[in-house]
Amino acid sequence: MRIEIGQCLLEDLIHRKGMTQQQLADMTGISKSQISEYRRNKRKMSLHNAMLIAVALNCHIDDLYEWKVSR
Repeated sequence: MRIEIGQCLLEDLIHRKGMTQQQLADMTGISKSQISEYRRNKRKMSLHNAMLIAVALNCHIDDLYEWKVSR
């Protein structure tokens, strides 16, 4: 089985929570520019940062990206 990380869904999650990137940055300690890079798929989140973001957004870590599973 092969699992690939697809599109980052952070922009939609932040919007649904009524937050800004700056508010998320303040809550997680991750810089606003780094969050922007995640949002634009310029950079992949580390497991640690994904967990921080998931907790801040009150979602599952799996909700942060689209996942492509192939066999």
